[in-house]
Amino acid sequence: MNHRVLLVDGMALLFRGFYATAYRGNFMKTSNGIPTNGIYQFLRYMLDAASKFEPSHVICCWDMGSKTFRSEMYEEYKSNRSAPPEELIPQFDLVKEVVEAFDMPNIGLKNFEADDCIGTLARQYANDHQVTILTGDQDILQLVDHGIEVAIMKKGQGNYEVYTEENFFEKKGITPKQMIDLKGLMGDSADNYPGVKGIGEKTALKLLGEYETIDNLLEHVDQLPKGVQTKINNNIDMLKLSRNLAEIKCDVPITCQLENALWKYDKSKIERKFDELEFKNLAKLL
Repeated sequence: MNHRVLLVDGMALLFRGFYATAYRGNFMKTSNGIPTNGIYQFLRYMLDAASKFEPSHVICCWDMGSKTFRSEMYEEYKSNRSAPPEELIPQFDLVKEVVEAFDMPNIGLKNFEADDCIGTLARQYANDHQVTILTGDQDILQLVDHGIEVAIMKKGQGNYEVYTEENFFEKKGITPKQMIDLKGLMGDSADNYPGVKGIGEKTALKLLGEYETIDNLLEHVDQLPKGVQTKINNNIDMLKLSRNLAEIKCDVPITCQLENALWKYDKSKIERKFDELEFKNLAKLL
């Protein structure tokens, strides 16, 4: 039986939902003062995607703490991120309770990022099923493959750019696998690793167009223009490290039986949770 599995990048949706409302100072608090704006928007995004992509199964993946194997490889990894705003902190645990009310699995593993869990599950399910990954995060595009599409949330509610194996090259000019090498070359300022100093997206894309991979590029480094050659030779360790940091791990020791992730919820259970959080008009989206 071919199912459609929706893998939700919980962190991406929660943060996006929080900042979409917080900049107006709209934290939506319950009568005992607990902010709920991120959870409210998270639910709007998730329910919208569920109605658009019509999954048979839904799973939500989370980061489990800020330190992962990547911070052991490179101390500066994501060290540019400030602590989450205090209004968001209580929402981390609460949002998982809401997800549980939908009888939806919350998946995460200490020392790994949500992306690694998403990649691992996507690969497991794609053999027999159609997988859609819901995120706002371009990093996940490297996972696009046979049976795996990525829906990137765009501005406004209900707008998605869907990347598939068929349309990827046309949209990006490189293959999904090359996204890893692209980030290896140009680095990632959001995750705080530099790649090769002085090589930006334009040069990186040109190099990958000619040499396909970083490995192949390094074998032919003496054919490169002098300036690029120097930059690469001066930053070779950082180039390799950046590539490793960019790659999503798809062999994390997690599994989730699909029968535990059936998108079939008990409406009254969710309405009770919504009442507890004082969400007045969300129940009509169920």
